[in-house]
Amino acid sequence: MKYPQTSGRLAGVLGQGGFAITSETTPPLTADPSVVVKRTAPLAGLVHAVNVTDGAGARAHLSSFAAAHFMQAEHGLEGVMQFTTRDRNKLALERELLGVAGFAIPNVLCLSGDPLSKGDEPEATAVNDVDSAGLVAIATQMREEGLLPSGREIKPPPQYFIGVADTPIDPADDWRPTSLMTKIEAGADFAQTQFCFDTEILGRYVARLQDFNIPVRLPLLIGLAPLSSARQARFMRENLFGTIIPDALITRLECADDPRAEGRRICVELIEEMQGMPGIAGVHLMGHQAEEQIAETLRDGGFAI
Repeated sequence: MKYPQTSGRLAGVLGQGGFAITSETTPPLTADPSVVVKRTAPLAGLVHAVNVTDGAGARAHLSSFAAAHFMQAEHGLEGVMQFTTRDRNKLALERELLGVAGFAIPNVLCLSGDPLSKGDEPEATAVNDVDSAGLVAIATQMREEGLLPSGREIKPPPQYFIGVADTPIDPADDWRPTSLMTKIEAGADFAQTQFCFDTEILGRYVARLQDFNIPVRLPLLIGLAPLSSARQARFMRENLFGTIIPDALITRLECADDPRAEGRRICVELIEEMQGMPGIAGVHLMGHQAEEQIAETLRDGGFAI
């Protein structure tokens, strides 16, 4: 697979067929950059890149652009700048795609965004000039052709690694990965998934994607987290879109003397198993203000980048 000419670590490890480890941070509700610097510090040296969420939960936070710049400047943490089409029209998306490249943030993740009805300002107006695949197409045209959709030339064009989101399922016999194929055709370079803690379902899902030659064309990073408790696991399964957590793992957490430590052990076991599964290119570790717990998990497992 041909990768864009970026200097990013994430593109490099995936281009060489390595196993990528990414994480995530949600910018705080503050105007103080030191909060971002402190929150992301535990991840330094442990992950290939860190996603910076963009209005997660349909709520306002510190600009993801600013947060990505602060953590990259202070810790050398490579950013994956998330973009939601919910909050910006095409012109704003194009401007910020140029800005990301200008600040040497080498990765973007194209998303639709959480519904405004889930946030604390539901009266706000959703823009959605394009959907996530449409944003991928714009970013690809800017990178590959050096052109805006209007035809204006970009000198020099931006070079970034374009990501998309995906949701593993237990596929029916007639299921086709239509959404992923559309995003691949639009120019996506990699995908990060929602939480999937069930490797049996994941194996069947990836096997179906392999029927369409997708993992070769689009490296998949599977969403995981170091769970803190059975209660948290149940909440995630019931309230977070696309989350798959088997009952057996919840039982392990319930029976554990130290649920947080058990959650880290489960996460380490799953990462190790996924490292040996065909069609999986990495993991994406998430969790609300879980940067320190993610760092502990990676140290526990001895995972090197």
